[in-house]
Amino acid sequence: MERLQKYIAEAGYTSRRKAEELIKKGKVQVNGKIVTELGTKVTGKEEIIVDGNLLTKEEKEYYLLNKPRGVITTTTDDKNRKTVVDLINTTKRIYPIGRLDYDTTGVLLLTNDGDFSNILMHPNEKIEKVYVAKLKGIIKGEEINKLKNGVVIDGKKCEKCKVKLRRVDTKNNTSYVSIIIHEGRNHQVKKMFKAVGFEVLKLKRERVGIFTLSGLNSGEYRKLSPKEISIIYSLKDGD
Repeated sequence: MERLQKYIAEAGYTSRRKAEELIKKGKVQVNGKIVTELGTKVTGKEEIIVDGNLLTKEEKEYYLLNKPRGVITTTTDDKNRKTVVDLINTTKRIYPIGRLDYDTTGVLLLTNDGDFSNILMHPNEKIEKVYVAKLKGIIKGEEINKLKNGVVIDGKKCEKCKVKLRRVDTKNNTSYVSIIIHEGRNHQVKKMFKAVGFEVLKLKRERVGIFTLSGLNSGEYRKLSPKEISIIYSLKDGD
């Protein structure tokens, strides 16, 4: 027996957090009955329908994509724009772990494994996310120190982070800055720089935990190795 939201996540339908939301909204049926209790347990032999779809367990798949600009981080789009899922050649119902903005590029992981997704997204794991931002204007040490100590965005202070000036282009009045954060708040990096007076012209995520863009051009992807998957699962075991 296991919790319904965990079973849905393990079946590859969505993340456990999203599964919990669907249960609360009455979008999940077990043997023909709508279930809204998060504590509900199942054996896996039941007929489980999620948002109108009959649930069947899928073989797990894991991908690392070098997300290009102009592609949205979602599974479907009502405006028929290209999504990150469209770039992956698979018949499985995969979804992105977290999100990158439409104009942000770089490391993006996709899977149909809800537990794997939860480990990477959980704030307790402190997974490092490394970004490089091209800024309008020349950033100074004072602003960098403010970022390091945690600026306030959306009424909440960000955690302390690592920030390094990579180079400045005085001719074009731009700066290139790397920043390492552990949180995953909406538009966080752009809002952090805005809080110290700078507009982000370009943003690239170079690393998430152990995953980098090594060997991948823009728009290219690869499957994760069994070793990489086991390393992420070992984080959970270490809790």
